[in-house]
Amino acid sequence: MAERGHQRTVPNHDTLSIGLSAVIVAVTGDEPKVLAVRSGSGAPDALPFGPLESRHRTLEAGLRSWVARQTMQSLGYVEQLYTFGDRNRLVAEPGRRIRALSIGYLALAHEARPEGTSEALWRDWYRYLPWEDWRAGKPAVLAKIERQLARWVASAQTLADRRARDERLRVAFGLHHVPWSDERVLERYELLYEVGLVLEAHRDRIRTWAPRENVISEGASMVADHRRVLATGIARLRGKIKYRPVVFELMPPTFTFLQLQRAVEALAGLRLHKSNFRRLVESQGLVEETGEVALGTGGRPARLLRFRHDVVMERPAPGVRLPKAKRE
Repeated sequence: MAERGHQRTVPNHDTLSIGLSAVIVAVTGDEPKVLAVRSGSGAPDALPFGPLESRHRTLEAGLRSWVARQTMQSLGYVEQLYTFGDRNRLVAEPGRRIRALSIGYLALAHEARPEGTSEALWRDWYRYLPWEDWRAGKPAVLAKIERQLARWVASAQTLADRRARDERLRVAFGLHHVPWSDERVLERYELLYEVGLVLEAHRDRIRTWAPRENVISEGASMVADHRRVLATGIARLRGKIKYRPVVFELMPPTFTFLQLQRAVEALAGLRLHKSNFRRLVESQGLVEETGEVALGTGGRPARLLRFRHDVVMERPAPGVRLPKAKRE
């Protein structure tokens, strides 16, 4: 599926296409979802994208307009991520090549079934990046990744290169007494791409250390560099929830403590200590009781809570500061 947008002629390329792409996130139960677009039978998924049009007053207005038009999805919180324009973002047409420049956005929404199109659907974001989900302990796929990357480190031609590779591996994947960081999502993906352990590297025909047969099959590829855009969005959101109350953009108007904890765990890819999480949320004044309870929980009725909006005025950085998670 080709990305299209406003086009203009630039030196050394026939045309430059400028568009908008979106990492649209929702949480259902304990599943972090991203809105994906099917690009054809057997083809990899894409993120929603659309053109930058002159009639839109702002870039964000343009994003909201075409997302609503294409997927019938109303967006809540929106922020700009990054501008993606690597040379391999090319669209081929007879007699010319179009270089695609995309302005990426992170957008949050309550999950709703996309209507009016059979192409848009919600996907669990760990479908694309399974090594990021530590909620059930260390993901099995990481053993395979670490073996391949250890071989890559050992193959370095000089001691200095070997040390540099080893440091990059340890920091990105949390090895040898370096703690795993849930926010280094993009660093991990880019290392896998550069070494040649994801399909996109071979599809883009870059020079890699690993041959195509060594690609990590766990984790679905995406169109163009959309998996990199997704990794950027996940990293941004994981960092953001710790100092801004954006997680509440993904919650229903009322919720229980357990529902809030499961949503945060789903986004962070970590299992949190229940009592510590409750203490942190309460001590920061992020929620207030509604006076009602949730029925049908299978046990004692749970108190219903809502986000306390006054906290935004009280503190400059009100976020869900995660308690330290145990690494298994």
